[in-house]
Amino acid sequence: MEYELSRNMRGMKPSIIREILKQMSDPSLISFAGGNPAPESFPNEEIAAASARLLAQDPAGMLQYSVTEGVPAVLEQVRRFANRHELRVRGQDALLLCTGSQQVLDLATKCLCNEGDTIAVEEPAFLGAYNTFRSYGAKLAGVPMEEDGVDLAALEAVFAAPEKPRFFYCIPNFQNPTGKTMSLAKRRAVYALAVRYGVPVLEDDPYGELRIAGEPVPSIKSMDTEGAVIYAGSFSKILCPGMRLAFCACDETLAKSLVVAKQGSDVHTNVWAQRVCAELLRTMDMDAHIRAVSAMYGRKAALMAQLLQEKCPQVSFEMPQGGMFLWATLPPVVPVPEFVQACLDEKLAVIPGSAFYVDASAPCQGVRLNFSTPSEDAICRGVDIMARVLRKLFGQSVCSV
Repeated sequence: MEYELSRNMRGMKPSIIREILKQMSDPSLISFAGGNPAPESFPNEEIAAASARLLAQDPAGMLQYSVTEGVPAVLEQVRRFANRHELRVRGQDALLLCTGSQQVLDLATKCLCNEGDTIAVEEPAFLGAYNTFRSYGAKLAGVPMEEDGVDLAALEAVFAAPEKPRFFYCIPNFQNPTGKTMSLAKRRAVYALAVRYGVPVLEDDPYGELRIAGEPVPSIKSMDTEGAVIYAGSFSKILCPGMRLAFCACDETLAKSLVVAKQGSDVHTNVWAQRVCAELLRTMDMDAHIRAVSAMYGRKAALMAQLLQEKCPQVSFEMPQGGMFLWATLPPVVPVPEFVQACLDEKLAVIPGSAFYVDASAPCQGVRLNFSTPSEDAICRGVDIMARVLRKLFGQSVCSV
């Protein structure tokens, strides 16, 4: 049978990241391309013990259907965790457990956007968000990034346009793909613009716990007295992504629509994952666990940065304060697609920066490098490959070994 796709899906293209990662079945391939947490960071024993304990105590409660919002006892544990250092879930907010933070983006778009509406997005930004927004027929208005976050003048111009965006999507902490952190001043300004123009902020914070340098910056949600911020938090990067557990804190009225939308999507998030997560939050020293994971990522990031400086001195980058990514800029003489393919031929996967732009055909000299997943040995070998490719293709002026 021949199927006719919807208008929205006809324009969708496979993620270049997923296409590159399909080749990861080759065990000899080193990946700087993904966005996975390090497997050695997973609390495997604690998860196994919590699951066994809960299944022994209450098997029906672990395996039966539940309410869409989330198991009430789990919601309370998540609320306490989210608010342990700052007020991210206010008294007037509703809290909803979701199947990964990607579902928060999906539900928000489903509830707030009609086909043809505009969504303001950081540019470059998370490709998965772009694809979610486009799947509903939304148009994307890219807002350029500066060293300390989004360009405020450009953002206000988008907010003030005749076709006012339905919301503004941003990752203020250790942004994907650039690794940038939005300054406190800009977070306050973004919130003020959102309130002034009536444009909600969708604050995606999957990496915020993973700080490796500097001092924490308050979330935009912590400033939200007007119900203008939809906050997405995730346990994928601090526990494990296979649980597919995230949470959304937002205005209570909007949350009611999100719940209806979720009922038509997956009824509720996996109960086993919810309850195991809550047990881990109750029994583990989560701050100590997060410090250990962040310290490991800090070592990996520092190693990658040191090797790039030594072996690829013409490749520029800014050291991130946390997260999982380092954004590297290649010299103008280096065609990025040719570089990416040559690296892949040498068994190293990297992602071209153009993949993270609204117009993926626009010129971009950036590449996103992931430091969380590869081992330290793989990081050493991967940077060696980058240096070798640059030297082979573009001469000694670009790199040294």
